[in-house]
Order: sequence, then C-alpha cells, then structure tokens
Amino acid sequence: MSYFSVEPDGSSKNKILISSILFMGLGHLLFLKQYVKGIFFGVIEIVFLIFSPQIYLKLVDLVTLGTPHPELPIKERDHSMFMMIDGVVIIAVIFVFILLYVFSIKSAQSDYKEFCILGKLPRAGSLLSELGNKAFPVTGLVPMILLVLFFVIVPLVFSALVAFTNYSAPKNIPPNNTVDWVGLDNFRALFGGDATWTSALGRVAAWTLIWATLATVTCYAGGMLMAVILQESKIKIKPFFRSIFILPYAVPSVVSMLIWRNLLNGSFGTVNRTLIAFGLIDKTTVIPWLSDPTLAKVMAVLINLWAGFPYFMLLTMGTMTSISREQYEAADMDGASKYKAFRHITLPQVLYQTTPLIIMSFTHNINNFGAIFFLTAGDPVMADSTITSARGTDIMVTWIYKLTITLMKYNYASVLAVCIFVILAPFAIWNFRRTQSFKEGTL
Repeated sequence: MSYFSVEPDGSSKNKILISSILFMGLGHLLFLKQYVKGIFFGVIEIVFLIFSPQIYLKLVDLVTLGTPHPELPIKERDHSMFMMIDGVVIIAVIFVFILLYVFSIKSAQSDYKEFCILGKLPRAGSLLSELGNKAFPVTGLVPMILLVLFFVIVPLVFSALVAFTNYSAPKNIPPNNTVDWVGLDNFRALFGGDATWTSALGRVAAWTLIWATLATVTCYAGGMLMAVILQESKIKIKPFFRSIFILPYAVPSVVSMLIWRNLLNGSFGTVNRTLIAFGLIDKTTVIPWLSDPTLAKVMAVLINLWAGFPYFMLLTMGTMTSISREQYEAADMDGASKYKAFRHITLPQVLYQTTPLIIMSFTHNINNFGAIFFLTAGDPVMADSTITSARGTDIMVTWIYKLTITLMKYNYASVLAVCIFVILAPFAIWNFRRTQSFKEGTL
C-alpha cells in the first residue's frame, strides 16, 4: 500500500496533519487528491516566502524607525512614519497569512473526517462547490474582514503606536529628523510627570465627562418633554410646531454654532446689543457669554440643547406611537393621573427602546468636535494655554486637534486618543451588554 494513500478508519489523521503543518496545501495534494485547493494554498505560501526578505526588512524598520542621515537630501532620508505604517500593514499581512495557514490545516482535517464518514475522497475540483456551500459564510465575510482589518484596525494601531514615540515638533518631525520609541514616557509626562500638562489633562478630562453627560441628558429630557407635550396637547396645528422644532436639527450644526458664536460675542454680539438697547445691562458691563469659563460652558450646554433636542423629540414620538392605547385607557380607568401614566407606561417603554441610542449619543458627545470648536473654539484662554493649548471649554477631541495642528505634538495627541478609547470602549460595551433591548425577555 502506498504511503500517500489514506484509510477511512482515522489512522491517516496524523500524517495529514503533519504534512499540512509542514507546508500549506501539502495534505490536500499528497493524500486527499484535492489538487485545486492544494495548489491554491501552496501558491499563497510560496508568494509569502518569496517576499519574506522584504517583510523582514519592513519589520526591522518598524523596530528602528529609521536611521538619521543628515548628509543626505531630505527626500532621501528615512521617514519614520512611513516605516511605522508599513510595518503595521506587514504585521496585518502576517496575521492574515497565519489565519490562512490555520484554515488550510483545519480544511485538510475536515476533508479527511468527511472521507472517513462517506468512504470516498472529495472530488478534485470541489473547491468552488465548497466555497458556494459549506464555506459560503466564511467566503462572504472575508472581504468585510479584510476591509475592517486594513482600513479600521491598522489605522487605529498606527495611531496608538504614535503614543509610544517622540513624534513632535521641533526635533522629531520626519523626514528632516527621525522618530524614536520612548516607551511610556509620554504617559508619565501627562499623568503626573509634568505638573502643567497633568493639570491641563485633568481639567479637560473632567469637563469632557461633564459635557458629555449634560449634553446627553438635557437633549434627551428636552426631546422627551416636547414629544409628550405635542402628543398630549389638543391644538390643531401640532404639525406646524413639529416642523418649527425640527429646524435647528435640519440646519447644519457648523452654521448654527457659528451664528450663535457671533450672536453671543461679548463686544459686538446681537444678544448684548439687544440687552443694552432695552436698558437691561449697561454698556460697560456687557455679559461675557463666551469669554467667562463657567458661563461659556453653560452656554455650550444650552445651545447644544437647542440644536440637539429635535432628534430625541422625533425619536421619542416615533417610539410613543408603538405603545398600545389600551394601556393608557386602563390607567385612566384606574384613576391614574397623566403624570403616573407617563411615569409607569410611557417612560419605561421609551427608555427600553432608546437606551442604546442614549449610549451612542453619550459616546458621540464625548467626541462632539463641532459643538465646542465652532461655538467657542475652546475659549476662554487659561493660565497654561500657551504651553498646552488647552483652553477653558476644550474637550478631549478639540484638544487633540490643537495638539496636532497648533503644537504638532502628535505623541501627546495619540496618548489622549488612546485614553479616550480605553475608557470609552469598555464603558460602551458594558452598557450595551446590560441594556435590555439587546436581551430576550420582558421589560
């Protein structure tokens, strides 16, 4: 009996496994006679081996991030950031190759198991048939997985790796200079190593959480309040009021925020000029709507409420239409007031269906760049703003923008981005898992 023959009693399992581990597709070629599949896997490994020297060099570049060559023209010097992104892409390619290698081994084992059950080897040209039937879910997911890997995960990993380098102006901006790995030095500087930066981080982080909470709660409460009023009111022009309330949401937020910024300008804004014209304030004591740290924060929350409550109003009204009127009729027969009906019928069911969107709104507000930047630009100036560029109403995302555009401290900006992700991702996952909307069962 030939060594390359297989028996349907399971005795050939080990040699198929070993041959598949030694080289991709070898088990398919030698034992299972699946030449198309074996050649497909084999070509993948051959191509990988051909390019392995270049892969090795890219990994070395990722470790070193280049060598300074001041004697060369700038265009010919090592660009550390290009080396980093190339290295991250190569790691992703290696990861895909390992997955394919494991898949080829599993495929050989699965085909041999099927041979043991059916008593005959799979047809030599069964690859296309398998891709269209048994492996169709995997085949359909592969393009999406590759897109997520190379267009989502790779950029995220690259952005996170910058936090462990000294990529910042003026000494470490490629290609004029190279960038070096510095480990956790940037984290130490922001979290206690430098009093100025630590103070700025604490102030901005605290305001970011306060802002996200207030912006979410006020918009949701305001939207629900207006939805209930419009739902319960008996006026005949309710559609007109719905249209009016939707206008702030329909207008682009950039335009709205810039208009409010001019209206609330302390020196020549329309609001102060109107108050002066009515004699409510004096010309010498104009209200610093956006130049006082506390008042500017209050105005940011209020104007965000004006711009954001229509979304939750529409959402709540749509949810309320799905609540059976029989529940309200039963409550009315039991003598329940409007408030009790709202508290025990409307509110629980609306919350049940909208909690995931509340969580999404909270995460959105943490990164709500436009609401802060276009309204206040982060103003007013604080004591450490010259050094850190963090101002009175800056949230984390607007501070990151200023660190990259103004100070060119990409390493510190990356640290902040990593912090946002580390805090926000587990929080969002935990909340979604606890949300009953994602669980089977009753309220």
